Amino acid sequence: MTTCYVFDLDGTLTKQELLPLVATTLDLEEEIRVLTRLTISGQIPFRESFRLRFAILKAAPVDLVQKAIANVDLDNTILDFIRARTERCFVITGNLDAWIEPILPRLGCKVFTSTSLREGTHVKDLQYIMHKADKVQALRSKFKRIVAVGDGNNDIPMFEQADIGIAYGGIHPAATGLMQISDYVINESNSLCRLLNTL
Repeated sequence: MTTCYVFDLDGTLTKQELLPLVATTLDLEEEIRVLTRLTISGQIPFRESFRLRFAILKAAPVDLVQKAIANVDLDNTILDFIRARTERCFVITGNLDAWIEPILPRLGCKVFTSTSLREGTHVKDLQYIMHKADKVQALRSKFKRIVAVGDGNNDIPMFEQADIGIAYGGIHPAATGLMQISDYVINESNSLCRLLNTL
C-alpha cells in the first residue's frame, strides 16, 4: 500500500454544499450563502469563516442540523472507488463531527473532521478546527505517495503536502487558487475515477 487517496467532502463527495442545506432548514440562507461564497473564493480564510459559521449555527439543536444533511446526495461513482480501497482512502473535511455524523457511515472510509464539545442537544464549543495539511503529514508515515482531491481554497494546504493534487469541479468550478497548484483539473466523476485508477 504505497499510495493513498485523500478527498474533500463538500462539493467533492457531496453533490451539494452542506452548510447551505443546513441554512435553508434554519432560515439562515443569506448569512451562510455569503460566508460560503467568500470562503470558496478565498476572500476569508477557512478558519475565520468556520468560526463565524459556527457562531451562527451553534444555537441550533444538533439533531436539526443532522436532519438537514442526513440525506444529502453523494457521488456514488467516487464512493465506489473509495469502497474498493477502504484502507487507502480518507476523507479530510473541515466540517464539524457532530453535524455530519449521520453521513459518516455512507462514506466507506476513515474520516477526519473538525471536532466539537457537546452539551445536551447543542454544540457548546469548538475543540479543533481541521487543518488539512496536518492530516496529510500524519499519513506520510504510512504511505509513500498521497493523491489529494478537492475543490476549494481550504484544500490548498492539503494539496501542498500531497504528491499529486486534482482540482475537482463536480458541482461548481474548482477555486482558481487550487487549480493553479493542481496537477490535474477534472469536472466529472467518471473521468476523475479513470484518472485515479491510473495513478
